[in-house]
Amino acid sequence: MSRLRSQGYQAYLVGGAVRDLLLGGHPKDFDVATDATPERVHSLFRNSRIIGRRFRIVHVRFGREIIEVTTFRGHHDEEPDNNSRHAKQSDDGVLLRDNVYGSLEDDALRRDFTVNALYYSSEDFSVFDYADGLGDLDKRQIRMIGDPERRYREDPVRMLRAVRFAAKLDFAIEEETAAPIPELAYMLEAIPAARLFDEMLKLFMNGYAEATFDLLLKYDLLEHLFPATATALEEMEYAENLIRAAMASTDRRIAEEKPVTPAFILAALLWPPTIQLSRQIEGEGLAPMEAMREASQTIIGEQVHLIAIPRRFSTPMREIWEFQLRLLKRKGKGVRGLVAHRRFRAAYDFLLLREESGEDLDGLGAFWTELQESLPPAPDVPLEDNDPEQQPRRRRRRRRRPRKPPPQ
Repeated sequence: MSRLRSQGYQAYLVGGAVRDLLLGGHPKDFDVATDATPERVHSLFRNSRIIGRRFRIVHVRFGREIIEVTTFRGHHDEEPDNNSRHAKQSDDGVLLRDNVYGSLEDDALRRDFTVNALYYSSEDFSVFDYADGLGDLDKRQIRMIGDPERRYREDPVRMLRAVRFAAKLDFAIEEETAAPIPELAYMLEAIPAARLFDEMLKLFMNGYAEATFDLLLKYDLLEHLFPATATALEEMEYAENLIRAAMASTDRRIAEEKPVTPAFILAALLWPPTIQLSRQIEGEGLAPMEAMREASQTIIGEQVHLIAIPRRFSTPMREIWEFQLRLLKRKGKGVRGLVAHRRFRAAYDFLLLREESGEDLDGLGAFWTELQESLPPAPDVPLEDNDPEQQPRRRRRRRRRPRKPPPQ
């Protein structure tokens, strides 16, 4: 901010960092807003790059930290037609491109929620509030700036952001802000699958997954993110209890600064429809393990059209599910060997959650607990560290071709 100001530009800390500081929290990310264009910001910081197409921003790297720098946004609908290369909307009102610049006040009123439209100046230590964000912090509510329906249509992901902030801050979603969400939730299905995966990580991997799950159900959002799961929740006993138990477990591990992986929580979310389909396929004559593999391939294949789950997570999910069948075995030579398997710990934890949710597994959890206690303890390693895709590849030694004998 000091460097931008030294070149005659305005610069403010903005968004979640200001909000969290005012609430007495510890921000993890810092965003800066300025009247300098992305190109000018990039020219001032050698350690930066311009990213984004829908709205261009600059990432400035300081060591391991990345500061996100945005140029003040303006009101695109007030710009002349010849500015269409900077702002573009779809027929449904979704903003496809939004590179129209404006003033500080314009930028504040273009942000999504009032509590995210607070600007802090390190020059005179003042906070600028154009949307009564300070008032909403006092009321502990999430309120949309402008007409909520129009703002959701511009960017449907704002519905997920409303839920995420409400869960994280333990705030209520203001009545007018909440009202359009169930009706417009279907618009999430048009969001690119890769972007929804990133949003899914923010929803479930920040320590408040269970509270987020409650709000996704309340506002009919889950059925448009995980449709097979939403159907299974209505048909399958214990399904909701299992998902809640997995999310509560993930929240506890994050609070205790223990390793977590999206693979585990995704395995819980998609287990109900997967086991349903597996039993159906098994009833048609297929062996249990083959039925499980076919069901998992089908359910994950359908899900990735909505949320792009990378293979480094989908592969451990399948293995956790298949391991549930292996854990049914209590006798034989290979029983003790299962404990040493790289997926055993995750599969065992998943088994305990199934029992915790109310599923009767005939004491299977107690059996594997007692067996582990009789063996040397294994290290608590996160799934990613055991993932073959995460391991460094061994370099193959090139075999030298034998030299041709010199011509006689």
